[in-house]
Amino acid sequence: MESNPTEVKMSQIVLPCHANHCGELSVGQLLKWMDSTACLSAERHAGCSCITASVDDIHFEHTIGVGKVVNIIAKVNRAFTSSMEVGILVNCEDLYTDRQWKVCHAFATFVARRTEAGKVQLKQVLPHTQMEQMEYSLAAERRRMSRISHKHHLQLESVELVLPPHANHQVSTFGGQIMAWMENVATIAASRLCHAHPTLRSIDMFHFRGPSHIGDRLVLKAIVNNSFKHSMEVGVCAEAYKGGEPLRHINSAFMTFEVLDSDRKACTLPRIRPEPVDGKRRYLEAVARKKIRLDRKYIISCKQTEVPVSVPWDPSNQVLQFLVRLYTLEENHMLCFKVEMHVSVPAEQTFHLLSDLSRRKEWDRHYEECEVINQADEDDTLYRVVTPSVTKGGKGQDFILLASRRKPCDARDPYLIALRSVTLPTHPPTENSTRGEVLSAGFTIWEESSTVTKVGRMRREHISARALAMSTLLHPN
Repeated sequence: MESNPTEVKMSQIVLPCHANHCGELSVGQLLKWMDSTACLSAERHAGCSCITASVDDIHFEHTIGVGKVVNIIAKVNRAFTSSMEVGILVNCEDLYTDRQWKVCHAFATFVARRTEAGKVQLKQVLPHTQMEQMEYSLAAERRRMSRISHKHHLQLESVELVLPPHANHQVSTFGGQIMAWMENVATIAASRLCHAHPTLRSIDMFHFRGPSHIGDRLVLKAIVNNSFKHSMEVGVCAEAYKGGEPLRHINSAFMTFEVLDSDRKACTLPRIRPEPVDGKRRYLEAVARKKIRLDRKYIISCKQTEVPVSVPWDPSNQVLQFLVRLYTLEENHMLCFKVEMHVSVPAEQTFHLLSDLSRRKEWDRHYEECEVINQADEDDTLYRVVTPSVTKGGKGQDFILLASRRKPCDARDPYLIALRSVTLPTHPPTENSTRGEVLSAGFTIWEESSTVTKVGRMRREHISARALAMSTLLHPN
């Protein structure tokens, strides 16, 4: 089989002068050898001198000791107008045991220098093997990503080709493989902020929105959304495509990282300055998700006699006793969350208590004032509700809410209470308070026995209002 004419091989024995204080080959020296080999391959193809334009991320799988032989193979994967991608494979060889192992695999971009006649027009590379054909195809995708203008150095993109070892008997990519690739790009993005090896502490749910198959290209994107004192959140998503098809969203997740010192204590992390628009949105979303995690942590960990920090209540208040469950769902620019609890109060009594907002301030400190504006009919009422400021010294908020309630038509149906903001010309926003909005909220109330009721609390918010929504997580302001 015809070999690639651009292929260049270099072998070097590691001498003490090439090693660091640990007796291992200096990475700087290895990079020099890699660059020299790749440059020779590029110049063999171009027929003129070339310069290094960029080198993709490199992962070193093993170190190389003194006395070992370094074998470097470089060849041009694909040529474009005046630039080309060179693939570089580094192996290590033990001369005494004849054993070889892979050290790293890298991709470098070289640009042919102008000649006296002007700009160079490179000839195309013809793949000769299946592997060369695969690298030829991926080179175009890697070039596309490298030309994207990253507005923030904490953003990372990578591409993976789904091969048979990555898939099950139904030729669908293993979910674990996709998650591993996502974790890898998220870790790299996190390390760029802290300049250290971050430790993954938590992952918000992996939700697979569709399958990927053998032959798909998986585009993996990660970006640091926000950094807090001792942790940072990295958003990561996986998208797939084949040929000229549009990208398909496969999975998204949010990963929380920490950096630990030698005593295994969390280090203080540098803060980030969000980019305008999308960067600011991601920054605020990360704050809200952290609040959700804290709320969930307190709700799950507290005992019946304890009071979670984010849910002020009096032990005599039976409405907020028993087991509480919290669910969240993010779709496009909306955040939905649901809280479920069991209370030792009859269903009808619970329904009357929760549906009459004018009585809410008697037991909920998040209601400072509540006035009935208009009793539209027996089941629909307009209220003006005033709540405290979510920030110290800030303005309070007021809401114009339409409260609708429906009794069950059938014994198997729940009681329903729905709340949403409305606009009334007679009640415009005032200077004394900030006008808040509730897109949709409410309760579903199921009778489980004559004395036990299950209450479901629902709320749906725009992403931009998420910080406010989280600060009042369990309260339908």
